[in-house]
Order: sequence, then C-alpha cells, then structure tokens
Amino acid sequence: MDFELRKAREKLEREQRERVQRAKDKADRERRAKAEAARRRDALEASHRERRLDAARAQEEAQQKMEEVMQLGKGISFSHMFEALRYDGPGDKIKLPPSSFKELSDEGALDKGPMYFRLSKVRDSVPGARQDNDADEATCCGVLEFTAREGSAELTPHVWNNLFRGDSPDVPLIEVRYVSLPKGTYAKLKPEGVGFSDLPNHRAVLETALRNHATLSENDFVVVNYGQLQYKLKVLELKPASSVSVLETDVEVDIEGPDSVLDNIENQHVLVPLETGKVESGVVEEGKFRYYKFLVDEGMGEKVASRHANIEVKIETDTSGGDTDIYVSRHPLVFPTQHRHEWSSHEMGSKVLILKPRDASLSSGTYSIGVYGFKGTTKYQLSVAIKDVLNGQRIGEQASASSSVDVDSVVCKNCKRYISNRTSLLHEAYCVRHNVVCMHDGCGVVLRKEEATDHVHCNKCGQAFQQREMEKHMKVFHEPLQCPCGVVLEKEDMVQHQSSTCPLRLIVCQFCGDTVQAGGEPLDARDRLRNMCEHESICGSRTAPCDSCGRSVMLKDMDIHVIAVHQKS
Repeated sequence: MDFELRKAREKLEREQRERVQRAKDKADRERRAKAEAARRRDALEASHRERRLDAARAQEEAQQKMEEVMQLGKGISFSHMFEALRYDGPGDKIKLPPSSFKELSDEGALDKGPMYFRLSKVRDSVPGARQDNDADEATCCGVLEFTAREGSAELTPHVWNNLFRGDSPDVPLIEVRYVSLPKGTYAKLKPEGVGFSDLPNHRAVLETALRNHATLSENDFVVVNYGQLQYKLKVLELKPASSVSVLETDVEVDIEGPDSVLDNIENQHVLVPLETGKVESGVVEEGKFRYYKFLVDEGMGEKVASRHANIEVKIETDTSGGDTDIYVSRHPLVFPTQHRHEWSSHEMGSKVLILKPRDASLSSGTYSIGVYGFKGTTKYQLSVAIKDVLNGQRIGEQASASSSVDVDSVVCKNCKRYISNRTSLLHEAYCVRHNVVCMHDGCGVVLRKEEATDHVHCNKCGQAFQQREMEKHMKVFHEPLQCPCGVVLEKEDMVQHQSSTCPLRLIVCQFCGDTVQAGGEPLDARDRLRNMCEHESICGSRTAPCDSCGRSVMLKDMDIHVIAVHQKS
C-alpha cells in the first residue's frame, strides 16, 4: 500500500515539473518572438529613415547641381550624358547631336555669343553616392556643329587625349555641361621636350596653332605642328580662371623652358649650339640625325657676301668603318634632311663643306647642320670656321699662274700640259709609259695607270668617282625617294621639288606672317602669275580697309589698288 502511494506521488511530482518546464519554455519562446519582432520593427524603421535621408540628400544634391549649372551657364541649364566618339579635326571644337541645338536655342544660349562646354568623364559609382570628377578628368571646349548622331558627342584628338589620358574605355561616357568662360588675359605654357624654342618665331607658330582653339584649360596639353614635327606644350597657368576663352581676345603668353634635356637626345629634333672655331664631338647611329646650329653675325656676313671670307664646315670621322653625310640649311629651314637642305657633302670619311650663299643678303643669320649617319655608328668631331681668303683670291676665282708660259713651250700629246720644248721628248716618253687619260666624254683627267682602274663614271649623271664611292653615290643621288605628298623622285629633283613645288613645304605667308604649308597651285590664274601659293591666294582674299580711302580691298590686291587709285608707288 505504501509502495503504491509513493509511486503515485512521484508520478505527480514529475508531471508538475514537466508542466513547470513547459510553461517556462513557452515564456522564453514568447519573449524571443517579441524581441525579434521589435528588432525587425526597428530595422524597418531605420531602413525607411535611411531612404528618406538618401532621398533628401539626392534632392539637395540635384538642387545644388542645378544651381551650379545655372551659375556656370549664366542662367542656362544644359547638362547631358553622351557616348564619346573620335573624329579627325584640328583644335578643340566638338560635334553635338541636333537635339542639343534645339535645347540650347530654347534656353537662349545662341544669343549669348560663342558656346563653351565643360567635359568630364563618367565613372561607375554606387547608386545614390555622389560622383566627384577631378580637375585632371575634365576639360573645356567649343562646338563646331550639331551633326553628331543622337546620344553621342564627337571629340577632336586634342579634346580626347586631354580627357582620356592613358584610358581607352570600351564605352566612354562623358558629361557635357554648358559653361560661361571669361576671356583669357595670360597663359603660361611649358614644352614637354626640348627643341620648340629653336623654331624660328616659335611664338607665331604657337599663335597659329591656337587659332583653331576656342578654350584653354590648366593641365591640358596643346599640340603644335611644324611641318612633319610635332611639339606638346602643357598649360601651367591661366588668368583670370583655370579655364578661359581665347576667342577675340589678346592673351599674354609666357613660354617656360623645359626642365632638362632628355637622355635620348639622339632621337629628338634638338639644335645643339655650336660656337665658331670650337670643336664639338659626337656619335651618330646609322639612319639618324644629330643637329647643331651656329650664328653668323652681320659683320662676318658682309665679309662672306663680298667673298673675302668663307664659311667652312669641317667634320672628321674615325676609321672604324662608319660614314656620315652633312646637310646644312639657313633658318627658317630649321632641320635639314636628305632632300630638304641648301648645302650638302657626301664624300666618304672626313670632309670640308664650304658654304656659298646664293643671295648675298642672306649671309648673316642662324644656320643648322644635320650630321646624318650613313653607315654604322660613327664618332666624329664637328667644327665651323670663318676663314679669310688668302692672297686676295675670292671664292670661285682661279688662282693666278705663278709664272708665265714660256714662248717655246709645247703641249704634251698625252697629258695636255705645257712642257718646255727642250724636254718634251723625254717627258712624253715618261708620260705615255706611266700616265693614261680618261676617255669618258667631258672628263679628260690624267691618271696614273695603277689608279686608272679605280677611276669610274656614273652611268646616269656621268660624274667621276673612285670605285669605293660609287655605291654610296648611287644610293644617295639615284635611289628613288618618296615625298610625303606622294611624288617619287631622285635626290636632286626631290630637293628642287620640296623647295619650290611641294604642297607640304613650309613658307612664311606674306599676308598673315605665319609659317604654314604652301598648298598646291592657286585656282586663280592671276595669283599663279604673281607666284602665289594656294595658302597665300586664300589668305590674301581677306579684305582690309585702305589706309587712304577706307575702301575694303583684298590684301593681295592692295598694292595694285594703292598704285592705280592713289598713284602711290
């Protein structure tokens, strides 16, 4: 009996403990559920609050951006994203789609004068985060026309290279924003390499290049072309702002010198100063040039022009098997080449070149020397000297005979020299045995018999050379050369072509004063009779008021107008 009661009591106690445990577990579950519900409610409220803050920030940024656009555009709001495309063109004027013209016209931008735009790269960013564009990733430009396809903007190489420096994105996206720029008053530029300051009147060359530009921005690079040469100048400083307009304004330009000469100077078009009377040593590789310049002052120029002195360019080379050529020109031809020069020497080994100015008034000035590596790597020593002509002998005059010809002299039948009649038989016997006369038409040179086999004539031009010089002569003078304009000629004809008829030759325009490419023949026959080139014919068609009567007259007809109308010489 007691056993059954005890067993029933234990069962009751166990059931009570289980009920208490279940109640406790239920209370824990309810507490955890309430805590999770509260956490979720707090997280939802925080998310809603963050969204409201993001929306407020986005609205504030949009409003601030609109205010900036309105401020930069002087009341005109134009900001769009376009795909950037390239097109070949000078300067910094881009092409926009026709829809942009309509929008700008509706905004009244056409009434405010030239239109300028700020271009910046668009990078991938987190949605809702503000996108900042560095100054180095933005540039300014003008607009050429509104003919680009919708959704795209076409950029010139200048704008593209300044905006995408070292980048080549698969789909380049840019933001184009209308801005109002002040007129520039000052600009400081710095050449990327050396040699730009060697160009004659390099400021005028820079001014000509900037005529294709509407704007300038700090840290941009401006490319200046001079013939086939290209120079890059970095914009260091601008006033009165970091981006300015250069249209219809006078800008004071300061050109800063480069930091230092680059190590690989052989591959650059650089003029090394050469003092008269001093020797300059150097090394030139095959197929490359080393350039030098020297100055002939007016005093020395007068002596050279009167032929009482001459200019001697001397180069001495080592005997290692290399060979050089010398090409010399007078500025404005800065860098003489194989087929653009005024004087040249192609002799093998060391050589002396005497410069004879074709015009007596052009003796003084700056001259350029190009040392060309014809074969192998050659060490050389270069010097320039102004040497007086001895005994009153002038350049081109034959020296007077030291003694008069005896009246009883006779002409040797072999060497054609005057020989005394008393020794003529003995001389002729010796001369016939040891000397031989070159029978080539127009030559007649008397040679030692052992030297006769080395004396040869060119089959094309008939000039006489030693056998070892013939290969170089054929390669230099008779190997066909192709001009950049497409004409193929031999050397002498190429020199004449590139100095007088090549459309790519550089000239100083008589109307604008710039160094420009001449172009072809002018369309106007009257301009051809006046020996004008295509550029001068077009440039001279601009009108200017006559100083005497105020009538607008074309520049190329101004001289005729002054003589015919005002009877002035």
